[in-house]
Amino acid sequence: MAISQLRSERAGEEALRWSLVVIFFLFGTAKFAAYEAEGVAGIARDYWLFGWLYPLGGVRFASNVIGTLELSTGLLLALGSRFTIASLAGAAMGVATFLVTLSFMIGAPTAFEAGYGFPFLGSSGQFLMKDLVLLAACFSLLLSAVRRLRDNGAG
Repeated sequence: MAISQLRSERAGEEALRWSLVVIFFLFGTAKFAAYEAEGVAGIARDYWLFGWLYPLGGVRFASNVIGTLELSTGLLLALGSRFTIASLAGAAMGVATFLVTLSFMIGAPTAFEAGYGFPFLGSSGQFLMKDLVLLAACFSLLLSAVRRLRDNGAG
């Protein structure tokens, strides 16, 4: 592989990485605000993965936990620019995040437009569809980290 090709692949990877870092920072930070906590509760309160957080500490607590996970993911992705293990962990957390958010499509009553059904997306479905691209970006970083660890050892 030519050095110029390797540099362009790395540049593309870093563009994905830093885009995701910004997204996780902004989404994670928003979870600490009351407006976002209420918005998240509307869909997450009845979801099996997050429902237990609400009786434990309330709407703001549950949103703060989710926000902390998102900020941690963004931090690991940022560190992943230098440390392959951090990239692997952050990318795996990102993949998990977007698999979870996309799974809301299965049970969200507004995922598909009332009266029309599949494939006519409702407001929640339209909002969640962006997560397909974000999932692919995290998956790409995950594969890259695995490849780098395999090729260069655990560094």
